[in-house]
Amino acid sequence: MNKDTIEGNWKQFKGKIKEQWGKLTDDDLDVIDGKRQQLIGKIQERAGIARDEAEKQLADWETRHPDARFHD
Repeated sequence: MNKDTIEGNWKQFKGKIKEQWGKLTDDDLDVIDGKRQQLIGKIQERAGIARDEAEKQLADWETRHPDARFHD
């Protein structure tokens, strides 16, 4: 998948990510810019949960949104 596809996909799913993790800000999502590990870190930070729980939540979300693409 090329960079343009990843960026377009990220823009498409930012709203869905905010629906799931409402404490994430637009600024957070701009900084994350489709990077999976950074998203996990922000979920962990904003929700006040352990990293393994943030990873589990994101994996569950990805199962429900199989078209979402992240990069690292």
